[in-house]
Amino acid sequence: MTTASVTSRDLPHPERGEIRLAGVLHAFSDPLRLQIVQELAADGGELPCSHFDVPVTKSTSTHHFRVLRETGVIRQVYRGTAKMNGLRRDDLDDLFPGLLDCLLVAAAQQTARLADDS
Repeated sequence: MTTASVTSRDLPHPERGEIRLAGVLHAFSDPLRLQIVQELAADGGELPCSHFDVPVTKSTSTHHFRVLRETGVIRQVYRGTAKMNGLRRDDLDDLFPGLLDCLLVAAAQQTARLADDS
């Protein structure tokens, strides 16, 4: 993890070479985390934690964001008082070509299929 000039507001992130496929797949295995990643991918930029409408407690939400950050799926930085979240698309695409797009397409197809079944 990066340790150069760390302040109390810096959050630990794995370096690109430390990101592992098993961790990324684990991060995607939870529907709430998958939803967060889908929203970040659709936006293409950074979104604050408060943007996400998640039906869980703040502590559970924090846990899900931490899993995404610690597995290398997202990067979190403080901007003022807001914790901003951005998808690490370049890192994921470099390490696992096509994986992110494949998972996002499959998730969208699943969402459509479940909506049709309702």
